Amino acid sequence: MAGKRSLTNIHIHSLIKESGIDALESQLAPKLEPAVRAIIPMAKVDKRRVDKTWKALKQDANEDLLDPWTEQHLETFDGNIENCIGSVKLPVGVAGPLRVNGLFAQGDYVIPLATSEAALVASYHRGACVISASGGCTSMLLYQALNRSPAFVFKTLAESGKFVAWAMEHFEKFQQLASTTTSHGKLVDVGTTLEGNHVYLNFEYTTGDASGQNMVTIATQAICDFIKIDCPVPIKELYVEGNLSGDKKASSQAYSSVRGRKVSAEVNISRELLEKYLRATPEQLVEYWRVSALGGVLSGTLGVQGHFANGLAALYIATGQDAACVAESAMGVTRFEINEEGGLYAAVTLPSIMVGTVGGGTSLPSQKACLELMGLHGSGKSGALAEVCAGLLLGGELSIIAALATGDFTRAHKKLAR
Repeated sequence: MAGKRSLTNIHIHSLIKESGIDALESQLAPKLEPAVRAIIPMAKVDKRRVDKTWKALKQDANEDLLDPWTEQHLETFDGNIENCIGSVKLPVGVAGPLRVNGLFAQGDYVIPLATSEAALVASYHRGACVISASGGCTSMLLYQALNRSPAFVFKTLAESGKFVAWAMEHFEKFQQLASTTTSHGKLVDVGTTLEGNHVYLNFEYTTGDASGQNMVTIATQAICDFIKIDCPVPIKELYVEGNLSGDKKASSQAYSSVRGRKVSAEVNISRELLEKYLRATPEQLVEYWRVSALGGVLSGTLGVQGHFANGLAALYIATGQDAACVAESAMGVTRFEINEEGGLYAAVTLPSIMVGTVGGGTSLPSQKACLELMGLHGSGKSGALAEVCAGLLLGGELSIIAALATGDFTRAHKKLAR
C-alpha cells in the first residue's frame, strides 16, 4: 500500500497551501471537549422510538427519510435495523425477462435492480434479451456451503497439535451441538489450519434457503462453548471468528472452493443474434475478452470478469440480501470463445454467491415484493435465485464487453447518464 512521490507531494501541497503543518497537527489531535453525547441505542422499531431518536438528533423528522408510508409501517423494520429514523428510497428498474434453464430455476424471470447508476439496468436488460432470444442460459448450482472459523490460542505448538487431534475425534459431537441451534442448517465438514500455537477450525455448514451468516455464528458458538468446557488442552484464548472464513471480503480461499453458493452459467449465441442485439461480432467479443483477461491477471484480481459487482449490488439491495457480501460474491471467471457454429460461447462461474430467499432482509415489504416479482420468495427458492444471479451476470458480461469492444461504452453513458 505504498504511495508514489508525485501523488504524495500533490496531496501535501494541497493541505499546507492555506495552513501550516502545526495547524494541521492541531486539527488532527484528539479533542475531549465538548464531550460527545451518544444517541441512546434503540433496537426496537416503532413510532415512539423513532420520534425519540429524531429528538435526540435535535432535528425535526425529515420527510424524505420518514415519509408517510414508512411512518405507517415502521414495525415491519423491527429486527432488521437499530436506531431507526426512516428509510431510503432507491429507484428500482427491471431487466429481462431472462430465460434460465437450470437445475432449480426454470422459466422467464423479470429481474428487479435497485440502483442510482444510469445505464446499469439498460446494460443488463440488453444482455438478458440476447440470452433469452438464444433459448436462455443453462445455469447450474454446483455446491452450497457457508463457513465460520473460530480461532484458538495455546501456549505451544505441541498443545495446538494435541487440540487438533482431540477436535477431529469430536466432530460428530460438534454436529449434534450445531443441530440444537437450527432446524435448517447442518454442519457438514471442518477444516484445520495450524499456525504455531494458533489453531483455526473452519466449520462448513449447509444453510437451507437462508443466506445463513447468523445461523452459522450461533451454531459455532454452541460448539465453542462445549470446547471451552470439555477440551483437555488448556486454551489461552478462544474467538468465535478468527477472520479465516472470508466473511464479507474477497479471499483466495472462497475463490478456490465455495462460500455461499457456487454456480455456473453458459449460453451459445449465434452471429446473427449478436449483431442484432449487441451490434458486435463473435470475433470482436472474444478479442476484447482476451485482452481484458490478461489485464485482470496483470492487476492481480481474484478471477477475471468485467463487472459482477454491478448486477449483484443492485439485485442484493432490491431483494434484501446482505449488500456487504458483494465483497465476496463478486469474484469469479468470465470466458468467451468462438463455438463450432461460428457463434459465441459465453460462460460465467461464481464460487461465492451469498443469497437467500428467507430470513434477513428478504421479508421487508419492498424486498419481498421484488422476490415475489421473480417468483422466488420463501422456502425452496434459494437454489433458483443463485442460478438466476449467474444468468443475470452472464448477461451483464455480454453487454459490457460488447460495448467496450465496439466503442459503444462511452456513447451509452453519455446518452443515459447525463
